Amino acid sequence: MILRKAVMDDLPLIMEIIDQARFYLKENGVDQWQDGYPSECDIKSDIAKGNSYVLVSEEMLIGTAAVIFDGEKTYSYIEGKWLTEGSYGTVHRIAVSSAHRNTGAAGIMMEHIEKLCMENKMLSIRIDTHEDNKPMRRFLEKCGFKFCGIIYLEDGSKRLAYEKLF
Repeated sequence: MILRKAVMDDLPLIMEIIDQARFYLKENGVDQWQDGYPSECDIKSDIAKGNSYVLVSEEMLIGTAAVIFDGEKTYSYIEGKWLTEGSYGTVHRIAVSSAHRNTGAAGIMMEHIEKLCMENKMLSIRIDTHEDNKPMRRFLEKCGFKFCGIIYLEDGSKRLAYEKLF
């Protein structure tokens, strides 16, 4: 499996994976991604900025994530404490196809993202999730992320914030 930058031709498959993840969250009673976010416009913007990545296995797109290296303004205030004040990569909009859920693909994608962050001289990775998204919380802890506190999105929504040092 490889992680590569997404291109506009990947957009339909990325949106299919996002829609599968949205359905999975809804089925599991998680009120995350149920309001139209992330939208096609969000993903197009990620691709245009060079922040969208896809996990590919045997030429099949099986995962997607936005990886950002210039900070996250909603992370400037945290009810808690980050592990470091140094440079960090931010992961948003991470999802794997329903056919590849529980196969280890998400863990492989996160390993690739960690390498990408290290190559870009980041000291850590930060990520946030909805408090009801227990599968994501377990996944982050399994990947070595530490819970750091609560952050609030621009719309005031509460999120659990995690960080992993390298």
